[in-house]
Amino acid sequence: MRDFTSMLNEMAAVAETAYTTAMRTMTKEQRSADIGLGGDGTPTMFLDQYVEEPVLQVLEKLGINVLSEEIGWVDRGSAITAVIDPVDGTANSASGVPLSGFSAAIVVDDVVVEALVTWLGTSYRWHAHRDDPIVKKTTTQTVVSGSSLSMLRPRPTTWPAWSALAQSAERMRILGTTVLEGALVADGAIDAFCDPGGDIHRIVDLAAIALIVEKSGGYVRDIHDRPFTFDPDLSKRWSGVIASTRELADEIVETITSTK
Repeated sequence: MRDFTSMLNEMAAVAETAYTTAMRTMTKEQRSADIGLGGDGTPTMFLDQYVEEPVLQVLEKLGINVLSEEIGWVDRGSAITAVIDPVDGTANSASGVPLSGFSAAIVVDDVVVEALVTWLGTSYRWHAHRDDPIVKKTTTQTVVSGSSLSMLRPRPTTWPAWSALAQSAERMRILGTTVLEGALVADGAIDAFCDPGGDIHRIVDLAAIALIVEKSGGYVRDIHDRPFTFDPDLSKRWSGVIASTRELADEIVETITSTK
């Protein structure tokens, strides 16, 4: 068995170095320059590619498969795949808002065995292994009413559900970075985070944070109970709900699916 912890730490270290260099030496316009479509079919900013490149070099040296938001699927014939999002929240950091994360999950035979999320530009990091015991760190909140909730920004199609949840929650935040918002659920800083029905999440957004939240005593699901799959098809989307308790996740899902 490979030393996955060292592998994750090496990826995170080179991502951090590239990120801090970009933030220190590049202008907002340079970081946010549109350089084409990524592997998931969405626009790629220069910052995405700049941080991803050294991470890909680490993975090439290790000889394992890669599934990344930007480069897509790299098949090296290995049983091991790194599912990565080198910069989750690119629009934030490209603009100079220091809220973005590095996310990596090691998948063996379709099972996430280890995961790491770091808050780029800071010392914050979250790590989990599938053999770790569950240690309750999340809150015990079981209902939306009175909760501290974070969501993806509202869109025309999700506004009714977004509004219903926001009006019921005690506090509402939009941070623009799924992995950090999920990590805040894992830490017990907020009660839940969700995509209110927009089908925005890709597996690179959810793979690592799902294991981390699970090992912190929380619960992660899709609003339509679609299983999280690790095949190379980045066109597959989910509306992820990350909550401190299963009861809270289920009420969030019920609110989203019943609101028209």
